[in-house]
Amino acid sequence: MEGLFLPLLLMLVVAIPLVMSTRKQKRMMAQQQELQNSLADGDRVMTTSGLYATVADASDETTIDLEIADGVVTTWLRQAVRERINPVVEEESAADDDTDTDSAESSVTGDASTEDKSASSAEVAPPLEHGKKK
Repeated sequence: MEGLFLPLLLMLVVAIPLVMSTRKQKRMMAQQQELQNSLADGDRVMTTSGLYATVADASDETTIDLEIADGVVTTWLRQAVRERINPVVEEESAADDDTDTDSAESSVTGDASTEDKSASSAEVAPPLEHGKKK
């Protein structure tokens, strides 16, 4: 019995991580399949190649139409969708703080030319997709 204990122990040390990784992989595949089946029109998604798009038509079983820009719709395999992106919603107070800062800056530089005033009042749109995943 003593001679079988060490080989059996070595087999368990190798087999347990293998079984655990297989279970994790199956769970991840099931989640990915559920995501691809639950896509609906208007969802914001990211493909496996890193392209951000909006679902335009999800009626086909194997393909999905993605709108990558205004009026530009492309057809992709459903398996190419990596994840659904939740849009980042900024709080109104943060937007109010930015406008207060811009008005304070424009009052300090009151003798600047009109070109500088229009350039300082330009607003940059926040990134759409760089929020935290939930």
